[in-house]
Amino acid sequence: MYDYLIIGAGICGTLIARDLSRYEAKTVVVDKESDVGNHATLANSAIVHSGHDPLEGTLKAKFAVEGNRLYHTLAKELDIPLRKTGGFLLANRQDDAKGLETLYRRAVANGVDSPSLLDASTAKEREPMLHDDIVAALDLPSTMVTYPWEVAIAAMQNAMKNGAALRLNYEVASIKRTEEGFVVTSADGDSLRTKVVINAAGTFADTIASMVEREVPYRITPSRGEYYVLDKLVDGFVERVLYPLPNNNGKGVLVVPQVHGNILLGPTNTHQTDKENVANHAEDLDKIKRDAARMAKDIPFDMTIRTFAGIRASSTYEDFYIEPSKEVPGFYHVAGIDSPGLTAAPAIAEHVVGKLLKVRESYPKKSSFDPYRRKKKAFHTLSDDEQRRLIEADPAHAYIVCKCERVTAAEVKAAVQGPLGSATVKGVKKRARAGSGLCQGGYCESEVLKVIAEVTGKKPHEIDYYRKNTPILKEETKVKR
Repeated sequence: MYDYLIIGAGICGTLIARDLSRYEAKTVVVDKESDVGNHATLANSAIVHSGHDPLEGTLKAKFAVEGNRLYHTLAKELDIPLRKTGGFLLANRQDDAKGLETLYRRAVANGVDSPSLLDASTAKEREPMLHDDIVAALDLPSTMVTYPWEVAIAAMQNAMKNGAALRLNYEVASIKRTEEGFVVTSADGDSLRTKVVINAAGTFADTIASMVEREVPYRITPSRGEYYVLDKLVDGFVERVLYPLPNNNGKGVLVVPQVHGNILLGPTNTHQTDKENVANHAEDLDKIKRDAARMAKDIPFDMTIRTFAGIRASSTYEDFYIEPSKEVPGFYHVAGIDSPGLTAAPAIAEHVVGKLLKVRESYPKKSSFDPYRRKKKAFHTLSDDEQRRLIEADPAHAYIVCKCERVTAAEVKAAVQGPLGSATVKGVKKRARAGSGLCQGGYCESEVLKVIAEVTGKKPHEIDYYRKNTPILKEETKVKR
Protein backbone atom coordinates (compact mmCIF):
# COMPACT_ATOMS: atom_id res chain seq x y z
CA MET A 1 0.00 0.00 0.00
CA TYR A 2 1.41 3.36 -1.06
CA ASP A 3 0.57 6.59 0.72
CA TYR A 4 0.68 8.64 -2.48
CA LEU A 5 0.40 7.59 -6.12
CA ILE A 6 1.15 10.25 -8.74
CA ILE A 7 -0.17 9.73 -12.26
CA GLY A 8 2.15 11.49 -14.71
CA ALA A 9 5.95 11.72 -14.74
CA GLY A 10 6.21 15.16 -16.31
CA ILE A 11 7.80 18.19 -14.72
CA CYS A 12 5.01 18.57 -12.13
CA GLY A 13 4.69 14.89 -11.26
CA THR A 14 8.43 14.40 -10.77
CA LEU A 15 8.88 17.55 -8.66
CA ILE A 16 5.87 16.61 -6.51
CA ALA A 17 7.44 13.17 -6.02
CA ARG A 18 10.71 14.79 -4.98
CA ASP A 19 9.00 16.99 -2.41
CA LEU A 20 7.02 14.01 -1.07
CA SER A 21 10.26 12.04 -0.71
CA ARG A 22 11.28 14.46 2.03
CA TYR A 23 8.74 12.71 4.28
CA GLU A 24 8.31 9.24 5.76
CA ALA A 25 5.61 8.37 3.24
CA LYS A 26 5.58 5.75 0.49
CA THR A 27 5.29 7.39 -2.91
CA VAL A 28 5.09 5.94 -6.42
CA VAL A 29 4.91 7.70 -9.80
CA VAL A 30 3.29 5.93 -12.75
CA ASP A 31 3.37 6.94 -16.41
CA LYS A 32 2.17 5.27 -19.58
CA GLU A 33 5.39 6.22 -21.41
CA SER A 34 8.77 4.51 -21.38
CA ASP A 35 10.51 7.55 -19.91
CA VAL A 36 9.86 10.57 -17.72
CA GLY A 37 9.09 13.96 -19.23
CA ASN A 38 7.73 12.55 -22.46
CA HIS A 39 4.93 14.98 -23.37
CA ALA A 40 4.69 18.71 -22.56
CA THR A 41 7.99 18.55 -20.66
CA LEU A 42 9.66 17.10 -23.74
CA ALA A 43 8.58 19.74 -26.25
CA ASN A 44 8.28 23.33 -25.04
CA SER A 45 10.13 26.65 -25.14
CA ALA A 46 12.34 25.81 -22.09
CA ILE A 47 11.73 29.29 -20.64
CA VAL A 48 11.65 30.05 -16.93
CA HIS A 49 9.39 33.08 -17.33
CA SER A 50 9.53 36.12 -15.06
CA GLY A 51 5.79 35.98 -14.29
CA HIS A 52 4.94 39.20 -16.14
CA ASP A 53 2.12 37.82 -18.29
CA PRO A 54 -0.51 36.00 -16.14
CA LEU A 55 -3.42 38.00 -14.78
CA GLU A 56 -2.96 39.36 -11.28
CA GLY A 57 -4.32 37.15 -8.52
CA THR A 58 -4.24 33.91 -10.52
CA LEU A 59 -2.34 30.75 -9.58
CA LYS A 60 -0.41 31.18 -12.83
CA ALA A 61 0.87 34.58 -11.68
CA LYS A 62 1.62 33.47 -8.12
CA PHE A 63 3.38 30.23 -9.02
CA ALA A 64 5.30 31.66 -11.98
CA VAL A 65 7.00 34.29 -9.82
CA GLU A 66 7.61 31.83 -6.98
CA GLY A 67 8.78 29.11 -9.38
CA ASN A 68 11.22 31.47 -11.11
CA ARG A 69 12.94 32.10 -7.77
CA LEU A 70 12.89 28.42 -6.79
CA TYR A 71 14.80 27.46 -9.93
CA HIS A 72 17.94 28.98 -8.42
CA THR A 73 17.65 26.48 -5.56
CA LEU A 74 16.93 23.62 -7.97
CA ALA A 75 20.02 24.51 -10.00
CA LYS A 76 22.19 24.25 -6.88
CA GLU A 77 20.60 21.08 -5.52
CA LEU A 78 19.89 19.10 -8.70
CA ASP A 79 22.80 20.38 -10.82
CA ILE A 80 20.49 21.38 -13.67
CA PRO A 81 21.52 23.96 -16.30
CA LEU A 82 20.12 27.45 -15.92
CA ARG A 83 20.97 30.24 -18.35
CA LYS A 84 20.17 33.73 -17.07
CA THR A 85 19.22 35.32 -20.36
CA GLY A 86 16.80 38.04 -19.34
CA GLY A 87 13.93 38.86 -21.65
CA PHE A 88 12.63 41.71 -23.82
CA LEU A 89 8.93 42.10 -24.51
CA LEU A 90 8.81 44.17 -27.70
CA ALA A 91 6.52 46.73 -29.34
CA ASN A 92 6.68 47.33 -33.11
CA ARG A 93 4.42 50.37 -33.15
CA GLN A 94 3.86 53.38 -30.91
CA ASP A 95 0.30 52.19 -30.24
CA ASP A 96 1.73 48.92 -28.90
CA ALA A 97 3.90 50.80 -26.40
CA LYS A 98 0.74 51.30 -24.31
CA GLY A 99 0.46 47.50 -24.10
CA LEU A 100 3.99 47.39 -22.68
CA GLU A 101 2.97 49.86 -19.97
CA THR A 102 0.01 47.65 -19.06
CA LEU A 103 2.25 44.58 -18.80
CA TYR A 104 4.82 46.56 -16.82
CA ARG A 105 2.16 47.40 -14.24
CA ARG A 106 1.06 43.76 -14.20
CA ALA A 107 4.66 42.60 -13.70
CA VAL A 108 5.02 44.96 -10.74
CA ALA A 109 1.69 43.79 -9.28
CA ASN A 110 2.74 40.13 -9.67
CA GLY A 111 6.01 40.77 -7.83
CA VAL A 112 8.34 40.23 -10.81
CA ASP A 113 11.96 41.10 -10.04
CA SER A 114 13.13 44.46 -11.46
CA PRO A 115 11.05 45.00 -14.62
CA SER A 116 11.64 48.29 -16.50
CA LEU A 117 10.54 50.07 -19.66
CA LEU A 118 13.20 50.85 -22.27
CA ASP A 119 13.17 53.13 -25.28
CA ALA A 120 14.13 51.76 -28.69
CA SER A 121 17.72 53.02 -28.71
CA THR A 122 18.51 51.49 -25.31
CA ALA A 123 16.93 48.17 -26.25
CA LYS A 124 18.81 48.02 -29.58
CA GLU A 125 22.07 48.93 -27.89
CA ARG A 126 21.66 45.85 -25.67
CA GLU A 127 20.31 43.63 -28.48
CA PRO A 128 21.76 44.85 -31.81
CA MET A 129 19.78 42.33 -33.89
CA LEU A 130 16.40 43.73 -32.89
CA HIS A 131 14.25 44.67 -35.88
CA ASP A 132 14.53 48.28 -37.00
CA ASP A 133 10.79 48.78 -36.40
CA ILE A 134 11.00 48.08 -32.65
CA VAL A 135 9.92 51.24 -30.79
CA ALA A 136 10.10 50.14 -27.13
CA ALA A 137 10.76 47.15 -24.87
CA LEU A 138 9.82 45.85 -21.44
CA ASP A 139 12.99 44.53 -19.81
CA LEU A 140 12.44 41.35 -17.76
CA PRO A 141 15.85 40.52 -16.28
CA SER A 142 14.67 37.55 -14.18
CA THR A 143 13.80 35.55 -17.33
CA MET A 144 15.91 32.39 -17.74
CA VAL A 145 16.03 29.18 -19.76
CA THR A 146 16.67 25.64 -18.59
CA TYR A 147 16.73 22.10 -20.03
CA PRO A 148 13.27 20.70 -19.20
CA TRP A 149 14.13 17.04 -19.90
CA GLU A 150 16.97 17.19 -17.43
CA VAL A 151 14.90 18.92 -14.76
CA ALA A 152 12.34 16.09 -14.81
CA ILE A 153 15.01 13.38 -14.94
CA ALA A 154 17.01 14.99 -12.12
CA ALA A 155 13.93 15.46 -9.94
CA MET A 156 12.89 11.84 -10.39
CA GLN A 157 16.43 10.57 -9.81
CA ASN A 158 16.56 12.51 -6.56
CA ALA A 159 13.09 11.33 -5.52
CA MET A 160 14.12 7.71 -6.13
CA LYS A 161 17.36 8.25 -4.23
CA ASN A 162 15.18 9.30 -1.30
CA GLY A 163 12.83 6.33 -1.50
CA ALA A 164 10.17 7.12 -4.14
CA ALA A 165 9.31 4.48 -6.73
CA LEU A 166 8.68 4.80 -10.48
CA ARG A 167 6.62 2.59 -12.76
CA LEU A 168 7.00 3.35 -16.47
CA ASN A 169 4.94 1.78 -19.29
CA TYR A 170 2.09 1.84 -16.76
CA GLU A 171 -1.00 3.06 -18.61
CA VAL A 172 -3.77 3.61 -16.10
CA ALA A 173 -6.93 1.79 -17.24
CA SER A 174 -9.08 2.09 -14.11
CA ILE A 175 -9.20 3.63 -10.65
CA LYS A 176 -11.45 2.05 -8.02
CA ARG A 177 -12.30 3.61 -4.66
CA THR A 178 -11.92 1.29 -1.67
CA GLU A 179 -12.32 1.69 2.08
CA GLU A 180 -8.55 2.11 2.41
CA GLY A 181 -8.07 4.36 -0.61
CA PHE A 182 -7.77 3.36 -4.26
CA VAL A 183 -6.77 0.49 -6.51
CA VAL A 184 -5.11 1.81 -9.68
CA THR A 185 -4.94 -0.80 -12.43
CA SER A 186 -2.89 -0.65 -15.63
CA ALA A 187 -3.89 -1.70 -19.13
CA ASP A 188 -1.73 -4.81 -18.57
CA GLY A 189 -3.76 -5.78 -15.49
CA ASP A 190 -1.16 -4.77 -12.90
CA SER A 191 -2.69 -3.16 -9.79
CA LEU A 192 -1.29 -0.78 -7.19
CA ARG A 193 -2.98 0.15 -3.92
CA THR A 194 -2.70 3.68 -2.54
CA LYS A 195 -4.29 5.94 0.04
CA VAL A 196 -4.14 9.05 -2.18
CA VAL A 197 -4.09 9.66 -5.95
CA ILE A 198 -2.54 12.81 -7.42
CA ASN A 199 -3.66 13.38 -11.00
CA ALA A 200 -0.79 15.13 -12.84
CA ALA A 201 -1.49 13.42 -16.16
CA GLY A 202 -1.14 16.48 -18.40
CA THR A 203 -3.25 16.27 -21.55
CA PHE A 204 -4.88 13.12 -20.16
CA ALA A 205 -5.85 14.65 -16.81
CA ASP A 206 -9.55 14.82 -17.69
CA THR A 207 -9.46 11.21 -18.92
CA ILE A 208 -7.96 10.09 -15.60
CA ALA A 209 -10.40 12.23 -13.60
CA SER A 210 -13.38 10.70 -15.42
CA MET A 211 -12.40 7.32 -13.98
CA VAL A 212 -13.44 8.48 -10.50
CA GLU A 213 -15.67 11.54 -10.99
CA ARG A 214 -19.07 11.83 -12.59
CA GLU A 215 -18.59 15.51 -13.41
CA VAL A 216 -14.99 16.54 -14.15
CA PRO A 217 -14.67 20.30 -13.43
CA TYR A 218 -12.55 20.98 -16.53
CA ARG A 219 -11.91 19.62 -19.99
CA ILE A 220 -8.44 19.46 -21.51
CA THR A 221 -8.29 21.26 -24.88
CA PRO A 222 -4.90 20.31 -26.36
CA SER A 223 -2.88 23.04 -28.09
CA ARG A 224 -0.16 22.20 -30.60
CA GLY A 225 2.92 24.40 -30.65
CA GLU A 226 5.49 24.12 -33.45
CA TYR A 227 9.13 25.19 -33.42
CA TYR A 228 12.33 25.65 -35.40
CA VAL A 229 15.66 24.71 -33.81
CA LEU A 230 18.77 26.56 -35.04
CA ASP A 231 22.24 25.07 -34.73
CA LYS A 232 24.32 26.07 -31.71
CA LEU A 233 26.74 27.88 -34.03
CA VAL A 234 24.20 30.76 -33.89
CA ASP A 235 24.81 31.19 -30.14
CA GLY A 236 25.00 34.90 -29.40
CA PHE A 237 22.74 36.00 -32.26
CA VAL A 238 20.52 37.33 -29.46
CA GLU A 239 21.26 37.09 -25.76
CA ARG A 240 17.73 37.50 -24.41
CA VAL A 241 14.39 35.78 -24.85
CA LEU A 242 12.39 37.98 -27.25
CA TYR A 243 8.62 38.18 -26.77
CA PRO A 244 6.01 39.95 -28.88
CA LEU A 245 3.03 41.57 -27.22
CA PRO A 246 0.74 38.68 -26.20
CA ASN A 247 -2.75 38.32 -27.64
CA ASN A 248 -5.83 36.19 -27.03
CA ASN A 249 -4.03 33.24 -28.62
CA GLY A 250 -1.17 33.19 -26.13
CA LYS A 251 2.32 34.63 -25.77
CA GLY A 252 2.97 34.41 -29.52
CA VAL A 253 6.08 33.31 -31.42
CA LEU A 254 9.27 33.80 -29.39
CA VAL A 255 13.01 33.87 -30.09
CA VAL A 256 14.65 31.81 -27.35
CA PRO A 257 18.38 31.21 -26.71
CA GLN A 258 18.90 27.74 -25.23
CA VAL A 259 21.27 26.45 -22.56
CA HIS A 260 23.40 24.55 -25.10
CA GLY A 261 23.68 27.45 -27.55
CA ASN A 262 20.84 26.64 -29.96
CA ILE A 263 18.06 29.12 -30.66
CA LEU A 264 14.42 28.06 -30.55
CA LEU A 265 11.82 29.88 -32.67
CA GLY A 266 8.14 29.38 -31.88
CA PRO A 267 5.64 28.25 -30.78
CA THR A 268 2.47 28.46 -32.75
CA ASN A 269 -0.76 27.79 -30.86
CA THR A 270 -3.26 25.56 -32.67
CA HIS A 271 -6.14 23.90 -30.82
CA GLN A 272 -6.82 20.30 -31.76
CA THR A 273 -8.75 17.33 -30.42
CA ASP A 274 -5.92 14.80 -30.75
CA LYS A 275 -3.88 14.66 -27.53
CA GLU A 276 -0.80 13.12 -29.14
CA ASN A 277 -0.54 14.38 -32.73
CA VAL A 278 2.73 16.32 -32.93
CA ALA A 279 3.09 16.58 -36.71
CA ASN A 280 4.52 19.75 -38.24
CA HIS A 281 2.48 21.82 -40.69
CA ALA A 282 3.93 24.03 -43.44
CA GLU A 283 1.54 26.91 -42.74
CA ASP A 284 2.48 26.96 -39.04
CA LEU A 285 6.20 26.91 -39.79
CA ASP A 286 5.71 29.78 -42.26
CA LYS A 287 3.91 31.73 -39.54
CA ILE A 288 6.89 31.29 -37.22
CA LYS A 289 9.18 32.78 -39.86
CA ARG A 290 6.91 35.78 -40.41
CA ASP A 291 6.28 36.51 -36.74
CA ALA A 292 9.87 36.02 -35.58
CA ALA A 293 11.12 38.33 -38.34
CA ARG A 294 9.09 41.19 -36.80
CA MET A 295 11.27 41.03 -33.67
CA ALA A 296 14.76 40.26 -34.98
CA LYS A 297 16.39 40.95 -38.33
CA ASP A 298 18.41 38.54 -40.46
CA ILE A 299 17.41 35.46 -38.47
CA PRO A 300 19.67 32.65 -39.77
CA PHE A 301 16.97 30.18 -40.79
CA ASP A 302 19.58 28.53 -43.02
CA MET A 303 21.04 27.15 -39.76
CA THR A 304 17.86 25.18 -38.98
CA ILE A 305 18.68 21.66 -37.81
CA ARG A 306 15.17 20.45 -37.05
CA THR A 307 11.53 21.33 -36.52
CA PHE A 308 9.24 19.78 -33.94
CA ALA A 309 5.89 20.20 -32.23
CA GLY A 310 4.61 19.74 -28.69
CA ILE A 311 1.22 19.56 -27.01
CA ARG A 312 0.15 21.88 -24.19
CA ALA A 313 -2.49 20.76 -21.70
CA SER A 314 -4.72 23.82 -21.98
CA SER A 315 -8.12 23.49 -20.36
CA THR A 316 -11.57 25.03 -20.23
CA TYR A 317 -10.73 26.31 -16.74
CA GLU A 318 -9.07 29.72 -17.02
CA ASP A 319 -6.29 29.02 -14.52
CA PHE A 320 -4.30 26.03 -13.30
CA TYR A 321 -6.78 23.62 -11.66
CA ILE A 322 -5.08 22.44 -8.47
CA GLU A 323 -7.81 21.21 -6.16
CA PRO A 324 -9.07 18.19 -4.22
CA SER A 325 -11.89 16.30 -5.89
CA LYS A 326 -15.31 17.62 -4.96
CA GLU A 327 -16.71 14.09 -5.30
CA VAL A 328 -14.04 11.64 -4.15
CA PRO A 329 -11.96 12.16 -0.97
CA GLY A 330 -8.28 11.38 -1.48
CA PHE A 331 -8.22 12.26 -5.21
CA TYR A 332 -6.39 15.48 -6.15
CA HIS A 333 -6.22 17.39 -9.45
CA VAL A 334 -3.06 19.05 -10.79
CA ALA A 335 -4.51 19.87 -14.18
CA GLY A 336 -4.52 22.42 -16.98
CA ILE A 337 -0.81 23.07 -16.45
CA ASP A 338 -0.07 24.92 -19.67
CA SER A 339 2.18 27.99 -19.93
CA PRO A 340 3.82 29.00 -17.62
CA GLY A 341 3.75 25.44 -16.30
CA LEU A 342 7.48 24.73 -16.60
CA THR A 343 8.23 27.92 -14.63
CA ALA A 344 5.55 27.28 -12.04
CA ALA A 345 6.30 23.58 -11.48
CA PRO A 346 8.60 23.92 -8.41
CA ALA A 347 6.07 26.20 -6.71
CA ILE A 348 3.18 23.93 -7.70
CA ALA A 349 5.01 21.00 -6.08
CA GLU A 350 5.54 22.94 -2.84
CA HIS A 351 1.88 24.00 -2.81
CA VAL A 352 0.55 20.50 -3.46
CA VAL A 353 2.69 18.87 -0.79
CA GLY A 354 2.55 21.64 1.79
CA LYS A 355 -0.91 23.19 1.50
CA LEU A 356 -3.10 20.85 -0.54
CA LEU A 357 -2.02 17.51 0.93
CA LYS A 358 -0.66 18.95 4.21
CA VAL A 359 1.80 16.09 4.32
CA ARG A 360 3.76 17.43 7.27
CA GLU A 361 0.67 17.00 9.46
CA SER A 362 0.60 13.23 8.81
CA TYR A 363 4.21 12.19 8.18
CA PRO A 364 7.49 13.23 9.81
CA LYS A 365 10.34 14.59 7.73
CA LYS A 366 13.15 12.18 6.86
CA SER A 367 16.35 12.91 8.69
CA SER A 368 18.14 11.10 5.86
CA PHE A 369 16.70 13.22 3.03
CA ASP A 370 19.43 14.26 0.60
CA PRO A 371 18.39 17.10 -1.72
CA TYR A 372 21.44 16.80 -3.97
CA ARG A 373 21.92 15.16 -7.34
CA ARG A 374 25.24 15.51 -9.11
CA LYS A 375 25.90 14.76 -12.76
CA LYS A 376 29.24 13.93 -14.29
CA LYS A 377 30.89 16.60 -16.40
CA ALA A 378 30.80 15.98 -20.14
CA PHE A 379 33.99 14.22 -21.24
CA HIS A 380 34.83 16.86 -23.84
CA THR A 381 34.87 19.61 -21.18
CA LEU A 382 37.57 17.89 -19.09
CA SER A 383 41.27 18.65 -19.11
CA ASP A 384 43.68 16.44 -21.06
CA ASP A 385 44.91 14.83 -17.84
CA GLU A 386 41.36 14.11 -16.65
CA GLN A 387 40.46 12.60 -20.02
CA ARG A 388 43.61 10.47 -20.04
CA ARG A 389 42.81 9.02 -16.61
CA LEU A 390 39.25 8.15 -17.65
CA ILE A 391 40.45 6.47 -20.85
CA GLU A 392 42.92 4.38 -18.85
CA ALA A 393 40.09 3.28 -16.55
CA ASP A 394 37.63 2.65 -19.42
CA PRO A 395 38.80 2.68 -23.07
CA ALA A 396 35.19 3.40 -24.15
CA HIS A 397 35.94 7.04 -23.32
CA ALA A 398 38.35 7.11 -26.27
CA TYR A 399 35.61 6.31 -28.82
CA ILE A 400 33.51 9.26 -29.95
CA VAL A 401 30.01 8.08 -30.86
CA CYS A 402 28.44 11.49 -31.58
CA LYS A 403 30.88 13.84 -33.29
CA CYS A 404 28.51 16.84 -33.30
CA GLU A 405 28.16 16.85 -29.51
CA ARG A 406 31.42 14.96 -28.81
CA VAL A 407 29.72 12.19 -26.84
CA THR A 408 31.75 9.09 -26.03
CA ALA A 409 30.69 5.45 -25.97
CA ALA A 410 31.27 5.49 -22.20
CA GLU A 411 28.79 8.35 -21.83
CA VAL A 412 26.20 6.48 -23.89
CA LYS A 413 26.70 3.45 -21.63
CA ALA A 414 26.21 5.64 -18.56
CA ALA A 415 22.98 7.02 -20.03
CA VAL A 416 21.68 3.46 -20.38
CA GLN A 417 22.94 2.10 -17.08
CA GLY A 418 22.82 5.06 -14.72
CA PRO A 419 20.11 5.96 -12.22
CA LEU A 420 16.89 6.20 -14.21
CA GLY A 421 18.80 5.13 -17.32
CA SER A 422 17.09 4.57 -20.67
CA ALA A 423 17.78 1.84 -23.24
CA THR A 424 16.14 3.77 -26.08
CA VAL A 425 17.75 5.95 -28.73
CA LYS A 426 15.89 9.10 -27.72
CA GLY A 427 16.32 8.33 -24.03
CA VAL A 428 20.09 8.39 -24.61
CA LYS A 429 19.70 11.66 -26.52
CA LYS A 430 17.90 13.21 -23.54
CA ARG A 431 20.62 12.16 -21.11
CA ALA A 432 23.86 12.35 -23.10
CA ARG A 433 22.88 14.61 -26.07
CA ALA A 434 23.97 12.03 -28.65
CA GLY A 435 21.99 13.01 -31.75
CA SER A 436 21.28 16.59 -30.63
CA GLY A 437 23.73 18.27 -32.98
CA LEU A 438 23.83 19.38 -36.59
CA CYS A 439 23.22 15.95 -38.15
CA GLN A 440 20.39 15.13 -35.69
CA GLY A 441 21.57 11.54 -35.34
CA GLY A 442 22.17 10.95 -39.05
CA TYR A 443 25.67 9.67 -38.35
CA CYS A 444 25.52 8.52 -34.74
CA GLU A 445 22.18 6.74 -34.28
CA SER A 446 23.57 3.50 -35.67
CA GLU A 447 26.49 3.75 -33.24
CA VAL A 448 24.14 4.50 -30.34
CA LEU A 449 22.16 1.38 -31.28
CA LYS A 450 25.34 -0.70 -31.15
CA VAL A 451 26.26 0.57 -27.68
CA ILE A 452 22.73 0.01 -26.32
CA ALA A 453 22.78 -3.49 -27.79
CA GLU A 454 26.12 -4.18 -26.14
CA VAL A 455 24.91 -2.97 -22.74
CA THR A 456 21.50 -4.67 -22.82
CA GLY A 457 22.37 -7.86 -24.69
CA LYS A 458 19.61 -7.13 -27.22
CA LYS A 459 19.91 -7.17 -30.98
CA PRO A 460 19.84 -3.74 -32.68
CA HIS A 461 16.44 -4.39 -34.27
CA GLU A 462 15.00 -5.11 -30.80
CA ILE A 463 15.88 -1.64 -29.47
CA ASP A 464 13.17 1.00 -29.37
CA TYR A 465 13.58 4.51 -30.67
CA TYR A 466 11.58 5.88 -27.73
CA ARG A 467 8.17 4.50 -26.88
CA LYS A 468 7.44 0.83 -26.41
CA ASN A 469 7.44 -1.09 -29.71
CA THR A 470 9.12 1.65 -31.79
CA PRO A 471 12.23 -0.03 -33.23
CA ILE A 472 14.16 1.82 -35.95
CA LEU A 473 15.28 -1.42 -37.58
CA LYS A 474 12.98 -4.18 -38.78
CA GLU A 475 15.30 -7.16 -39.04
CA GLU A 476 18.89 -8.14 -39.72
CA THR A 477 19.48 -8.68 -43.45
CA LYS A 478 23.17 -9.60 -43.77
CA VAL A 479 22.82 -13.10 -42.38
CA LYS A 480 23.09 -16.56 -43.89
CA ARG A 481 19.74 -18.10 -44.73
